[in-house]
Amino acid sequence: MATAENGRDITLDDVIVTDESVVRRAVTAASIGNFTEWYDFGVYSYLTAIISKVFFADLSPGLATVATLGTFAVSFLVRPFGGLVFGPLGDRIGRTKVLATTVILMACGTTLLGLVPSYAAIGVAAPLLVLFARLVQGFSTGGEYAGAMTFIAEYAPDRRRGFLGSWLEFGTLTGYTFGALLVTLLTTVLGDDQMLSWGWRIPFLLALPIGLVGLYLRMRLEETPAFEQLVEKSEHHEGTSTRDEFRLIFTRHWRALLLVGGLVIAWNVTNYMLTSYMPTYLTTTLPRHGKHGTTTGASNVLQIVVLVLLMVLVTFLGRLSDRVGRRPILMTGSLALVVLGLPMVLLLQVGGIGPTFLGLMLMGLSLVCFSSTAPSTLPAMFPTEIRYGGLSIAFNLFVSAFGGTTAAVMGALILATGNLLWPGYYLIGAGVVGAVCVYFVRESARRPLAGSNPAVSTEEEARELVAQAQADR
Repeated sequence: MATAENGRDITLDDVIVTDESVVRRAVTAASIGNFTEWYDFGVYSYLTAIISKVFFADLSPGLATVATLGTFAVSFLVRPFGGLVFGPLGDRIGRTKVLATTVILMACGTTLLGLVPSYAAIGVAAPLLVLFARLVQGFSTGGEYAGAMTFIAEYAPDRRRGFLGSWLEFGTLTGYTFGALLVTLLTTVLGDDQMLSWGWRIPFLLALPIGLVGLYLRMRLEETPAFEQLVEKSEHHEGTSTRDEFRLIFTRHWRALLLVGGLVIAWNVTNYMLTSYMPTYLTTTLPRHGKHGTTTGASNVLQIVVLVLLMVLVTFLGRLSDRVGRRPILMTGSLALVVLGLPMVLLLQVGGIGPTFLGLMLMGLSLVCFSSTAPSTLPAMFPTEIRYGGLSIAFNLFVSAFGGTTAAVMGALILATGNLLWPGYYLIGAGVVGAVCVYFVRESARRPLAGSNPAVSTEEEARELVAQAQADR
């Protein structure tokens, strides 16, 4: 039976009716930040070979690749600090203000990377500046993604939260695909020499206007209905103090913290394996170990095709999760990693367009089970007053330790052991962790968020909900 936040039977005044046009603007504004983040990641991943030559020219090719991937990974070390700062801040001053700050910081960090002189021009200062740019990106991202999940979840009607949350990952896939397409187009038009000389800078410099668009969209939005409920409780709303919020998260909500972390491991190991490491694995690692591999152009095209197909599927699965629940879809993705982790990698080692595409597609299908449902599952695991902070801390701790380091760890393990199956083993481990966590996660589809009143799309739905609650009493 539906109840109000304080546990009593609901009335029409308790039900949140979300305006459809406002929800669409909220989803768009949240997704544009994710687009910016993953546009940068896509560009960096596809330019790994060039970045290693421009900024790590004094190292051997193998070590230069590891150093480039390590620079990518090191930005994740500061993501938890960004989450510690921006998450509790979002619970105190509001989601909109913090998300406006993170999107412009991300864009500035990416733009800075495109302005750094080469190693040949300024020596060791060049990779240090690249590292600084990545740290700025990592710090801002620490408050970005969890905030965007919170933002959409708190605006979405209960019955459509899965579908609307999946658009956040549509932004992820769109940003990454756009970055990949742009790099592929520039490489084709400019050629290898000009790309190495100056062309690689263009994609990074485009991040600033994209970020400004995101800032404009976010500044035009009001606070979420759930946060406004918190404000209405007190005329002088100050929110939970940072110290008290940390205490609540790590003592009262430690179970949610661990479950979110486990799902983040399964989701993001798969995510970064596909989007960040596979371009290097296919074009550099496999050929270096005597396997066929693929050319840079073929790898780019195959990745783009896979990502476009995932873009088609992600919102469909999000809508499906509103009907059948989040847990069945999440469990499907976890078990797929366990069963198909090694076959995916073995297909990639066969070489050729067909087997390579099939291996990437299997990995992508496993990923989309998480991408479509996790953005609506994870915010529901924390109450409103600590949702942004709890989600930011949990998400960033685990994505930093396991997700963002995936490419660097794979590169180092294969370099040290010569075993090309490490990506498969890693995916299997992630799938096991995911399956265990899904087993313990409470189903949240079609239910109000913890600490929030029921949310619907229309006044008619509100009346039906109240009537049903009164009939069940």
